[in-house]
Amino acid sequence: MVKSSGKAEVKNKFKFLGINPPKKTCNDEYCPWHGKITVRGRFFKGIVVSDKMEKTVTVVIERFVKIPKYERYMKKRTKIHAHNPPCINAKEGDLVLVGETRKISKTKSFVVLTILKKKEK
Repeated sequence: MVKSSGKAEVKNKFKFLGINPPKKTCNDEYCPWHGKITVRGRFFKGIVVSDKMEKTVTVVIERFVKIPKYERYMKKRTKIHAHNPPCINAKEGDLVLVGETRKISKTKSFVVLTILKKKEK
């Protein structure tokens, strides 16, 4: 937080990515914008397949892997659990950007940074 003229402003930690902070505010400890958690490591784009857990979403990341023997590519998927801060609140079907953090729980070590595309109804 940076103080200027009596108002608290959110410092944009992800200026190099071109990500703008969310318009809503929250007081979540594990929010990358308003909390104390830092994002480091890798960033992935993925689709939210489940938002049934409290403050957690399941994100599927699809990638292509080359098989040298057959000189072809194979599609692989990875499911990860990511923390979903209340200020972002991603829903099932949204395309999101997740960033790596320290371990938040036994299975969570990613946090949702922004929603890239909302689910079309």
